[in-house]
Amino acid sequence: LPCWGPVKEAAQLEASKAFAKHFLQRHQIPTATYTVCTTAEEARATLTEFPIVLKFDGLAAGKGVIVAETLAQAEEAVTDMLSGNAFGEAGCRVVIEEYLDGPEVSLFAITDGTTVVPLQPAQDFKRVGEGAAGPNTGGMGAYSPLPWAPATLVADVTERVLQPMVDAMRHRGTPFAGLL
Repeated sequence: LPCWGPVKEAAQLEASKAFAKHFLQRHQIPTATYTVCTTAEEARATLTEFPIVLKFDGLAAGKGVIVAETLAQAEEAVTDMLSGNAFGEAGCRVVIEEYLDGPEVSLFAITDGTTVVPLQPAQDFKRVGEGAAGPNTGGMGAYSPLPWAPATLVADVTERVLQPMVDAMRHRGTPFAGLL
């Protein structure tokens, strides 16, 4: 069957948050600071600044991210995330990430493993409840174009993030072709 998308080795960029974070750091591509933990004890030792973001390493149906505002919330989330949760293998590791404040923007790009063609950015709303105060969901909706976004947003992200990712994947022998 004709198919379009990354091979398994390249798809790790989206299938494993730990792989993606290590990859971005190794190739000096901008990303939030992070720690990868495999036990609740290890994770608790890193919980020092709040708010903080906790993510299941693997795919979790869009529900694998918790923004913890307090130490108590973070400790409860870590315990739940690393205790044989409903997401199976996705929950074997947790990525604890610096909280970045501001609107969330998605910028997808089509790539053949060499050339990057960015699409229009969209703002996604993932947290449920009035004022986005609740837990993350698989997505509450998105809109585009973004009238508030800087005119240079697409060019900047393409130059600083998308093209370097595609180039690095190609150089490591696992070119990413598909929608990034």
